[in-house]
Amino acid sequence: MKQLGDVAEIMLDYVENKKTFQTDKPLRVPSKTYTDKDQFNAEMELVFKRTPLMLAFTAELPNPGDYKAMEAVGMPVLINRDKQGKVRAFLNVCSHRGAPVAEGKGNCARFTCKYHSWTFGADGKLIGIAEASTFGDVDKSQMGLRELPCEERAGMIFVCLTPNAPMNLDTYFRGYLEDFEALDFANWTYLGNRTIEGANWKIAFDGYLEGYHFKSLHPDTIFPRTPSNTTHYEGFGPNMRIGFPQHTIAEQLKDVPREKWGECENEGYDFVRIFFPNVSIFVAPEITQVAQLFPGPTPDKNRTVLNYLRREPVKDDADREAVEAAMNFFRDVTYEEDYVIGMQIQKGLESGAHDELVFGRNERGNQFFHEWLNWYLEDDPSTPEPKM
Repeated sequence: MKQLGDVAEIMLDYVENKKTFQTDKPLRVPSKTYTDKDQFNAEMELVFKRTPLMLAFTAELPNPGDYKAMEAVGMPVLINRDKQGKVRAFLNVCSHRGAPVAEGKGNCARFTCKYHSWTFGADGKLIGIAEASTFGDVDKSQMGLRELPCEERAGMIFVCLTPNAPMNLDTYFRGYLEDFEALDFANWTYLGNRTIEGANWKIAFDGYLEGYHFKSLHPDTIFPRTPSNTTHYEGFGPNMRIGFPQHTIAEQLKDVPREKWGECENEGYDFVRIFFPNVSIFVAPEITQVAQLFPGPTPDKNRTVLNYLRREPVKDDADREAVEAAMNFFRDVTYEEDYVIGMQIQKGLESGAHDELVFGRNERGNQFFHEWLNWYLEDDPSTPEPKM
């Protein structure tokens, strides 16, 4: 992993000499990648149900008893923190007749299914059967909630959607989570979220992976801060740190000692941090946006949850009003300037106008993402991993 000061120096050179990160050749991707139902189904089974998904934040469940029920790629998931402080994840499915045992967010010591009032402990064990004397004999020890692999690291909660599947975050992130330890992400404040919907999940995700479009698509929002087509990429397994220098990077770094350049995020340059397959994190000065892209329910659609955090808690009503306005602004820019054109792209690809799309040498982030996606879809661990 490069030191952040070294990355800042590279980005300064990009701006001063009108350069960007480039790879050796363009990459062509079949248009049906974004429309084909069989590929979509394979992505669900071989990617979304096998890789660690960042589904929640420490700041969402800070206290014993806190829980969050959610849907992830059609799977009902329950995440909770037990009284010892351990975070667990389960399929939110009662072992009696399959109803959910929790909804929304809250705090409780146990979960009771609203259908027949079967009760489960924070550890997922079945602890109570309503009117048990008339139900008949069952082995409660074998009828707990189905647990999912779950681990809390660096202020985030990662879950694998397949019970008993192996999940090794150190192997998967290759040191990348140190970034979030350095940011002290575990002690930030969760502010809320907004949900938007768009086209195929990869069409939407492609937009988070490059800055080639900033001047043309974001002339009044992003481009005044960040030059177009001036981007740095680093890979950590299938994950990425994408560097975006600001127009003013030279001016902002000129009086900062070289050894301090790595401490100047948002003051000369910004990062978008990507978790494969579906998370984009932008730490902005006023508020941080974490986009979770959930495919489906059909290949032409995605549901994106835009989460918002910051270091400081909300101070008062005026501050809360400002926070709500900031969340709405980021949501509106993301939807109106990125997701709307994504839905137009979806229609274009479904028209059959072109058999392939092409990602240029300057769009290495997109290439890298599709190379890793194909690596997982091949389902052959002996195949060499893509390199940045």
